[in-house]
Amino acid sequence: MERIYLDHAATSPVHPQVAEKMVKLLNEQYGNPSSIHSFGREARQILDSARTLLAKSINASFNEIIFTSGGTEADNMAIIGAAHAAKDKGMHIITSSIEHHAVLHACHALESEGFQVTYLPVDEKGLVNPEVVRQALTDETTVVSIMYGNNEVGTIQPIAEIADILKEHQAVFHTDAVQAYGIENLDVKQIGVDLLSVSSHKINGPKGIGFLYAREGVKVKPRMHGGEQEKKRRAGTENVSSIGAFAEAVKIAEETKEERREKYLGFKKKFIEILTQHEVYFVVNGFVDEALPHVLNLSFAGTDVEAMLVNLDLSGVAASSGSACTAGSIEPSHVLVAMFGNDSDRLRNSIRFSFGLNNTEEQIEMAAEKTAAIVNRLAKQ
Repeated sequence: MERIYLDHAATSPVHPQVAEKMVKLLNEQYGNPSSIHSFGREARQILDSARTLLAKSINASFNEIIFTSGGTEADNMAIIGAAHAAKDKGMHIITSSIEHHAVLHACHALESEGFQVTYLPVDEKGLVNPEVVRQALTDETTVVSIMYGNNEVGTIQPIAEIADILKEHQAVFHTDAVQAYGIENLDVKQIGVDLLSVSSHKINGPKGIGFLYAREGVKVKPRMHGGEQEKKRRAGTENVSSIGAFAEAVKIAEETKEERREKYLGFKKKFIEILTQHEVYFVVNGFVDEALPHVLNLSFAGTDVEAMLVNLDLSGVAASSGSACTAGSIEPSHVLVAMFGNDSDRLRNSIRFSFGLNNTEEQIEMAAEKTAAIVNRLAKQ
């Protein structure tokens, strides 16, 4: 039985070229980038080249890229670091109710320190209304964090509109772009954010590496203490092999972005078309077109999410009930709760399919056929 991986929003397979690059670096480049001898200088060159490439990918400057251990650290550094740096100006944070837990739990940690956090509502498509952001602002607000594209339903937020509202306000604006980076066209100058988080393993790079874009002049209090790496913003000897491999993944992603966007949107529409042909009753959570092209979240009336996932897995299809960080739990998705309320049936019958490297149209057709058969069987029961 062919196994079909449709959970790329949780994590993605490492691209063969990326793996090759990482192994090469592990074998050949073991110098400390802070050392002045030739081994250290060679390692520093790898970091500099990677930083240059990553900065260019979002139209940022070289010194605005801070390497982190991934999206979670980048989110924590942005939110907690910026909040602590501006503590004398106020202790109010604004975020949305559908953020990744790396953002929500960072906000909870700040609340335990005495900060006030406003969690904005979303509509049934998962959208934050920019006017609600405006209304939530106070003279004490120092950080606003709204994700670029949602990891569970794919909804893309009006980031540029929110940034425009914040232009005359003291608050710094952070966006978690972990799910959008590498598939959406991100230009930090156009969208107007001050801080932006990225993770390597969502774009076919290694796990355990990412970066935080911090606009020049934006103060972020360091979360780690030690050496003077990353211009004293993030202590610790740099993960040279992972950074070099991450850069390779970014290079591939940038070169193939438009092709992949078109391909994944086609997968999404093909999946829906086959379900419709089999007279499966379903509802799309979020949007089809105006969303991340690789994320498709569907509600199947008359089914149960746990039974669906087990049956899909037995059929060789790997999907998800939502955020990977809560995998193994049958607690309702906080994203779907925010969109539909605590009493909605969608909390118990929604499945996320997400597309990526190595998926073919034949696989998508096969997965859709299997999904249709499972839904129709469970609905009859």
